[in-house]
Amino acid sequence: MRLSIISFTENGKRLSERIADLLKEDKTEAHLFTRCEACRKNSAVSPVLFVEKSVGDWAKEQMQEKNALLFIGACGIAVRAIAPSLTDKLHDVPVLVMDERGRYVIPLISGHVGGANELAYDLAGKTGAEPVITTATDINKKFAVDLFAKRNNFFIENKEGIVKVSSKVLAGEAINISIEPGHGDGKSCLHPDVRLAVYPPEGFVDVLITSKEGKFDAALVLRPREYVIGLGCKKGKGIEEINAFVTKKMEELGITAARVYAVASISLKSGEQGIVCWCDKEGLPFLTYTAEELQEVKGNFTGSSFVREKTGIDNVCERAALKACGGKGKLITPKYAENGMTIAVAKREWEVRFDEE
Repeated sequence: MRLSIISFTENGKRLSERIADLLKEDKTEAHLFTRCEACRKNSAVSPVLFVEKSVGDWAKEQMQEKNALLFIGACGIAVRAIAPSLTDKLHDVPVLVMDERGRYVIPLISGHVGGANELAYDLAGKTGAEPVITTATDINKKFAVDLFAKRNNFFIENKEGIVKVSSKVLAGEAINISIEPGHGDGKSCLHPDVRLAVYPPEGFVDVLITSKEGKFDAALVLRPREYVIGLGCKKGKGIEEINAFVTKKMEELGITAARVYAVASISLKSGEQGIVCWCDKEGLPFLTYTAEELQEVKGNFTGSSFVREKTGIDNVCERAALKACGGKGKLITPKYAENGMTIAVAKREWEVRFDEE
């Protein structure tokens, strides 16, 4: 995760530096900014960058880059800054606020899907702050269907269904969930707010979980992110080339980015800007593995002596796609190469889990 922290006072600046140090152990990439005029004179030698532009313009820029935001200051400053850049609860980045003394941490936006609530608890645990959680399902210890979807890597097909399901739960009613067979029924740790329904549903269900297409009578439809894209490319390929190449193959397969679990490659490509920027644009995790890790993947692969010479492994995209499936997947599209780029697509097995970890 990339977290952009902005402060407005000297105390806030010091707190931001402390938080950045505490987050290093989690490998969270924290970028520090300030609008504190008293801190401006030290900005040349400080890791905290002074923001010349308006807070609103700064927030817009950070949100476009898909960075989580932490405002160390008044809630009003944060609300006014982010308001013009908000879209919807499925796509907004997590936004949090802390006071300059570090007493409270408040998730403002994207508490469940974006992970702001989880980040608030994490920051609270590290700093000693008190998390101020306001989402109704959390404070009433009820089943949160959007958080359930996130933890299971499900794509929410119709976001308006979240309110319908949550309203029913908060009214004290149980919801019924129909799960495509073969993907776990969750009976061993079923949430008390949930009842399992048959699949295919015999009438209306509150939540339907399926990878199959069709018309369903359900308040909310969840789709598994079951595809992994293995990518390789020559150094220096730009985001436009990567986008055109990957989009073409995905369209051929009838796959949308919403159904993709992750993009995978060799660790040598972890800083390949074309791939990194494309993944950021699509909101997809970019997983990389060493040549040794990829060598351990079992299967018959399309080998290349050129690729072996450059990377130490005979094939990157096919092996990486399967590796990201966690040993439970299969290639559905073997290596395809074009203009110095390679792609392979794997389909991972998915399972419904109701536990909270």
